[in-house]
Amino acid sequence: MTVVDARLDAEWLRGWCEQADAALAKLMGSFQARFGFEPGSNVVVHASEASHQATDALVELTPIPSDLTTLYWVIGEVSLPDVENGYFVHPASLVADHFREYGAIRIDGEEPALVFASDGGGHLFTLAGSGRVWRSTTASWFGQFDLAAANLQEFFEGLSLQISGQL
Repeated sequence: MTVVDARLDAEWLRGWCEQADAALAKLMGSFQARFGFEPGSNVVVHASEASHQATDALVELTPIPSDLTTLYWVIGEVSLPDVENGYFVHPASLVADHFREYGAIRIDGEEPALVFASDGGGHLFTLAGSGRVWRSTTASWFGQFDLAAANLQEFFEGLSLQISGQL
């Protein structure tokens, strides 16, 4: 059960990583037989010293939501090209690059949000200071954004459902 106002818990996220790794191993083991082609690299990359340094650099560049800091202290990035139409949680270094190029995303009624993920269709996912996750309605930095999840935990629970839905 997702608690809407709760902040992302690092231990919960570590457990999510373990469950996602197990589900992805099962999915990749049967992927070619089920879909007729070899899967890409579907991985949850655990945080490293390099990703921690990139997170520190991102924090120095701009104020970021605390849940994003928690995320990047546990996960370096997520690449799921073969789950639905693809999901990608960008590494902190790419979030910083995008911030330098495009700035924060402005969503009415929200604090400025940072793009932290995308899907295979080019839609962007942002995290606002409120903890809410927003998804672009088009493959654009400058269009409309709709609410995608109440918080990052709900976002990651949704990724789990997408993975398990293909098993």
